[in-house]
Amino acid sequence: MKPATAAKKLGVYLEATPAEFQEGVVSRDELNALQAEPPEWLRELRRNGPHPRAVIAAKLGISISGLARGGITGALTTEQIDAVKNENPDWLKRERETQAEVRKEEARLNAARSDS
Repeated sequence: MKPATAAKKLGVYLEATPAEFQEGVVSRDELNALQAEPPEWLRELRRNGPHPRAVIAAKLGISISGLARGGITGALTTEQIDAVKNENPDWLKRERETQAEVRKEEARLNAARSDS
């Protein structure tokens, strides 16, 4: 698979991975090995970043679209994510409320489907 696909499956920011990872092709077996026993570079990226937008959004409890609305378009480190959490700006509060509403609606729809 392409390095971008492998990075997405590993939950890391492609541009922060080693050059040999970015330039190569990753087999399914190699991906499984990276997931089962991550090398130090992968553990470091997962721990400190920079993180891709999907990981940032999950750590902040909002959607990827919410990140864009909040003006975050690039990768952030764990330290930067923690700073945003601690600052808790108005846009983050709004996006968390929106995400909570979305989850409530999804739960309601799932309950309605299971009752049918």
